Amino acid sequence: MALPALEIDKVDVGFGPEGSRTEVLKDVRLKVEANEFVAIIGFSGSGKSTLMNLLAGLQPADCGEVRMNGQVVTEPGPERGILFQNYSLLPWLSVFGNVELAVRQVFPEMTKADRRAHVQRYIDMVSLSGSEWKRPGELSGGMRQRLSLARTLSMRPEVLLLDEPLSALDALTRANLQDEIIRIWEEDKRTVVMITNDVDEAVLMADRIVALTPGPEATLGESFPVTLDRPRDRTTLNFNPQFKELRNKVTRYMVDINQEAKMLRKAVDVSLPELTPYDFTAV
Repeated sequence: MALPALEIDKVDVGFGPEGSRTEVLKDVRLKVEANEFVAIIGFSGSGKSTLMNLLAGLQPADCGEVRMNGQVVTEPGPERGILFQNYSLLPWLSVFGNVELAVRQVFPEMTKADRRAHVQRYIDMVSLSGSEWKRPGELSGGMRQRLSLARTLSMRPEVLLLDEPLSALDALTRANLQDEIIRIWEEDKRTVVMITNDVDEAVLMADRIVALTPGPEATLGESFPVTLDRPRDRTTLNFNPQFKELRNKVTRYMVDINQEAKMLRKAVDVSLPELTPYDFTAV
């Protein structure tokens, strides 16, 4: 039996000193198969970015393990490419230079001619042809995110980690980039884990949706397989009964667990000090 491409096994993560410690994630378990596209959906503040940092090797687990192909993840590596919410581009380098820098680090043995062709391939892949020598400050937000995607893909990672990369974009640009990511994934299959708070985005893009419960002590809840045929046409999905049923099912589940979390959350009484207003007229 093949090992999962990515596995989170009984992971806990917390922050702060003993006595005032906040447990962010508790007993998180997840298995992602090779070439599977998994969307993890959760509310703001539930620990989504902490979970993504765990997968990327940027955040150690207090308890449990993260494994890739059976090997424990202890640090970042080019086999796990991550696309952040912010673009994380070097402003003094051109489009070509930003991608080339990543390629040089991962493939130092590549000849100059091969490296140039390799970089150009990924610039073309994200439709930035003609903008090779522009700097990030000369690009729109959508173009910067395309550049970030090209840089990440150019490292040929086995696993692509998407940390809400489209959340700051306008609706039209977001839709275009969703389509670009789906197109690239279908052409060059690899394992993808995407963090999002958008149910429609998750249903459109993923093979499986996994809910992250509200924090603190957030964990992964119910898993929803997405069995819609690919390729998926966003212009017709809203008329698809299967799409509407799944979207409503996921939305109801998220609303229900949020309500349950609010009911279980303990109210904290904060005692305020006795204060007397200072009378400046008496001075």
